Amino acid sequence: MAGRVLALQVGTIAACLVLWEALARGLGGPTAVMPPVSAVLLDVAANHQVLLRGVLRTLTETVLGFAAGAAFGFLAGAAFAESRLLERLLLPLLVVSQTVPVIAFGALVVIWFGNGILSKMVIAFYLTFFPVTVNTLRGLLSVDRQRIDLMRSFGASPWCLFWRLRLPFALPAIMASLLLGVSLSLVGAIVGEWFGDTVGLGIMLVQAMYAENLPRLWSVVMACGVLGAGLYGILAAVERRFVWWGREL
Repeated sequence: MAGRVLALQVGTIAACLVLWEALARGLGGPTAVMPPVSAVLLDVAANHQVLLRGVLRTLTETVLGFAAGAAFGFLAGAAFAESRLLERLLLPLLVVSQTVPVIAFGALVVIWFGNGILSKMVIAFYLTFFPVTVNTLRGLLSVDRQRIDLMRSFGASPWCLFWRLRLPFALPAIMASLLLGVSLSLVGAIVGEWFGDTVGLGIMLVQAMYAENLPRLWSVVMACGVLGAGLYGILAAVERRFVWWGREL
């Protein structure tokens, strides 16, 4: 079944690429906006080392920012679930923080931390932690009260309740937030690179845009898409492997 789905996905992508090439060449498509896919692939082949270096840099920023944001979001959500007073005090502040446009926040972060990897990590962290916090909180609070009372009647400690009952029930919601968060982390890393850097997919996008190098621009866009799909696919595989723990309770 998995092989059939993979073959269908590959076939769909191939069909889209063929349609792209046909529209750009044979059917008089808007070549000024979308160059032929063959030109894009030639640019990828000619500049694969630079592109690979950019992918590795953006991947590093994304993974580090995502890991920090996911850890913070999980801990914050767990703390809010245990203390409703803490939730009422701090959750509104986190909500307000998300109303700041990422461009404005990114500019401040670059001023504070410079143009290195750290500033891109902070922006990726900023876009990751909130959905993880909210989904963790809602997942931990979704446990049926009767189940909690039953386990307490058998002498279960708060720690046992968390690991044996609350976390398994919250796991599907947490994984959903991680799938969203990893995509947002990639966006944050790329946006952070727009403010100034020498390596990374974000700065390559800006350079190609100002140079009006459309094959290069589309090759970087494709690299961003492949990177995002790869990260999402890894987490989706983890979800398929472990989320049964929460679903079977």
